[in-house]
Amino acid sequence: MEIDPLPNGTGSNAATTTTETTVTATLPTATSNTTPSSKLSQLTESLKLEHQFLCVPFEHYKKTIRANHRTAEKEVSAVISSVADIADSNEISKDDAVLSLTSLVSRLQGLKRKLEEGSRTENLQVQNCRARLNHLESVDAENLSEWNNVRFKRILVDYMLRMSYYDTARKLAESSKIEELVDLEVFQEAKKVVDALKNQEVGPALAWCAENKSRLKKSKSKFEFQLRLQEFIELVRAENYMRAILYARRYLAPWGATHLKELQLVMTTLAFRSNTECTKYKVLFEPKQWDFLVDQFKQEFYKLHGMTLEPLLNIYLQAGLSALKTPCCFEDGCTKEDPLSQENFRKLAMPLPYSKQHYSKLVCYITKELMDTENPPQVLPNGYVYSTKALKEMAEKNNGKITCPRTGLVCNYSDLVKAYIS
Repeated sequence: MEIDPLPNGTGSNAATTTTETTVTATLPTATSNTTPSSKLSQLTESLKLEHQFLCVPFEHYKKTIRANHRTAEKEVSAVISSVADIADSNEISKDDAVLSLTSLVSRLQGLKRKLEEGSRTENLQVQNCRARLNHLESVDAENLSEWNNVRFKRILVDYMLRMSYYDTARKLAESSKIEELVDLEVFQEAKKVVDALKNQEVGPALAWCAENKSRLKKSKSKFEFQLRLQEFIELVRAENYMRAILYARRYLAPWGATHLKELQLVMTTLAFRSNTECTKYKVLFEPKQWDFLVDQFKQEFYKLHGMTLEPLLNIYLQAGLSALKTPCCFEDGCTKEDPLSQENFRKLAMPLPYSKQHYSKLVCYITKELMDTENPPQVLPNGYVYSTKALKEMAEKNNGKITCPRTGLVCNYSDLVKAYIS
């Protein structure tokens, strides 16, 4: 979802009052009148959302360790097996034995280089984890503003990476010097798969599934099966029916025990073909199936790396919108100053419950102070409402004249009408 910028605010005549509630959780900013201790207590609560911040580099680190371990185990087993074969052979000559052992030494040297490279990668990832821990520990009352600014940039980079704005995310991270605090390298791995799927290629996605086979199996993922189905559909689309049948026997048949219905549905396309008008099978040949695979890959990728399924930006915005959402926010007369007057914010707030409000608060547009019996609202001839305090101050400075800050209407203070709230 792309976030549109908020307008400066030009209220309509129909909107004469503004309902405002206290936002208990919003995007972290540095411009707040809260005391440092209160800020720190709020920050402590919001740090509970930083699970992804530490989990992603740690999961990446564990993945590198497993890959290095598999490489070492495979190469050492092969060398030991070759040495045993040479030792057990009675017919091998001395020269052949020396040649074979020299080959094994070269292989071990190659393994040493791979392990050294893997060790360097592991050290970099450990440093990445340590940098993030230090960043979380560095927050205090003195640097809270700066720390929140860094955090806000991290959230923006995370959102850009998820929305596939990789170059923009990288430039923001580099200019802000927060490369160690964001997941550029992790998402670069995902970019290769996403780009391939958008080009209707399943090879990189299948390679990713093979690389993470055990973990995907543990989470009961259907992603590899969906990729195989799509590859079968493409063979049917190309009218390569014999190859499609052979492909199904080799790659789809093993899934029959757990996904028989989906398998039967897709196999029926051999009879209906790609030009069918039958809705049940026609949808299988539509291009949107590739978009579905992209979305499914992203979901599996996020799970595998311990990320939230929703971007952190959406989560923070929803935290604030949950305190602002009321039934009047979705009416045609909703003031444009209300964030929920924006379509994208409305989409974010749609699954959220309405905020619990025992009493509405009328807030003056000019002073941002409450309008009550001590400071009652006054109505201008154009229908806009402001507090008595603000209008009196304006009239005293302008010889009894009032200028509406929204429409520019000029009137006398005597033209105002007092509003009563029931």
